[in-house]
Amino acid sequence: MKKLTLLAALVLFPACVTVGPGQAGVLWKAGGGTQKETYGEGEYWVWFQNKMYVYDLRVMSNDEKLAVIANNGLSINLDATVRYRIAPNEVVALTEEIGPDYYNVILEPLVRSDARRVVGRYSPEEIYSTKRDVVEREIREQLISRAAGKHLIIEAVLIRNVELPPAIRQAIDQKLAAEQEVLKMNYVLQITKATADQRRAEAEGIADYNRTISSSLSPSILEYERILQLEKLAASGNSKTVVLGPGAGSTPVLLSAQAPTRGGSPQP
Repeated sequence: MKKLTLLAALVLFPACVTVGPGQAGVLWKAGGGTQKETYGEGEYWVWFQNKMYVYDLRVMSNDEKLAVIANNGLSINLDATVRYRIAPNEVVALTEEIGPDYYNVILEPLVRSDARRVVGRYSPEEIYSTKRDVVEREIREQLISRAAGKHLIIEAVLIRNVELPPAIRQAIDQKLAAEQEVLKMNYVLQITKATADQRRAEAEGIADYNRTISSSLSPSILEYERILQLEKLAASGNSKTVVLGPGAGSTPVLLSAQAPTRGGSPQP
């Protein structure tokens, strides 16, 4: 009796299925198979013999720990993240051809296979330091190519961490540090050379200026400038008597100037 009551309840009272924000529902009917129209956000009553598959259409991500081998045979572990989403207009086809477990069925095997293929082209040092972005891009391109027609859009493949044997990682770190030191020394040498070139240019400019001035100074001009300076010196309020030696081709000169008294007039 209880079993009959439970069966009647399942038949008479359908289940409520919620399709949330950014999601789409695909209804499968026992009597009609997969329906071609998707269901947007909202609540729907589904009879017990039918089933509503709810898919997230937003960008999703899965973390993967990938065991790969570099081009020298060294084993490397990569901590990677795959970002992907479902093509919005292909949810029904995804349900019919692959089903809700599409990541484990399609993407995970492709990620592992493509990661091994791409990493095998590079050395551990390149993967650890200089080529990580290149490896990410090539794995993504491989995934896009091989997942074509699978109703999935590959957004990105990100390598979060590269695990190397401690001895290999230490050797790479030391090499990178040495390369940075060389770059630093090259920079210092460039700055030193630029400073020397600047000072050399300044010295050449001063020398050119001195040569120009020297060629324009005649004996008469120099004598004229001498006389002007002597007059200024003789007219100074602090001077008493200034005795000057002979100029070029001239007789001795004696200039006198008396200091003023306190009353403002010279003393007799």
